[in-house]
Amino acid sequence: MTSPPTSPVLIVNPRSGGGTATRVDLPEQCHARGIEPIVFRPGDDLTLLATAAIRGGADALGMAGGDGSQAAVAAVAADHDVPYVCVPAGTRNHFAADLGLDRNDVVGALDAFFDGSERRIDLARVNGRAFVNNVAMGVYGAVVESPAYRDHKVRTVIDKLPDLIGPRAEPFDLRFTGHGGSVHETAELVLVSNNRYVIDPRPQRGTRGELDGGVLGVVAVTGPPPHGLAEWSTPSFRVDSATTVAVGIDGESVAIEPPLLFESDPRALRIRTPRRRRPR
Repeated sequence: MTSPPTSPVLIVNPRSGGGTATRVDLPEQCHARGIEPIVFRPGDDLTLLATAAIRGGADALGMAGGDGSQAAVAAVAADHDVPYVCVPAGTRNHFAADLGLDRNDVVGALDAFFDGSERRIDLARVNGRAFVNNVAMGVYGAVVESPAYRDHKVRTVIDKLPDLIGPRAEPFDLRFTGHGGSVHETAELVLVSNNRYVIDPRPQRGTRGELDGGVLGVVAVTGPPPHGLAEWSTPSFRVDSATTVAVGIDGESVAIEPPLLFESDPRALRIRTPRRRRPR
């Protein structure tokens, strides 16, 4: 049995998920359980907040927010080898789903600090930056780059798709070696994930199973299916380009200078989850 922490800290983004943490009064819920809440404010740097918490004596870290925020704080926890707790207070909470958490039970996720089970899972990195879910390039990367995407996701996709994949669209400069050694100079979409996604038709289910395979999942769309669609696993992956590449990292828009070097970071993260998780 893993010993519970003595000085746990939870960073709370009160704006994530339309104010989920605020609606359940998460900071007060933390105080009642002996967890120190740190409220993230506009202009704060999550990495600096988490690092300062570790230096201040925190022996467990958690994040209440979306997947992009989860990745930033999880990376600090992994770098200092302290347990990490995911509190699903974002909009979609894909990482929480793949951990087997009940995404509707934000307060219940706090149980992981003191009555949780611990295991090690993988992180993945692109040019050293950690991600917990995936990095998307091509169509999705360009859509996420739009300032309108965060508030109007579906509308933004509809509006931008004709310019991105229509007959007069400029091909994406994404160069990589695909499965079996095939060389590609462009792709409409390249998705690199922390472990491989699997198709699961059951609603509200996780899509990657256990996150400790030590591999990246790659999906590349280079033309019409089925021949233009490829999927494979690899411990590392490289994408070259002549220009800065717009990507979506766990749903956050980022511009990265090439080459983009992806690698799995096997079992880097000590994840704690409530003992009573949602059945998988």
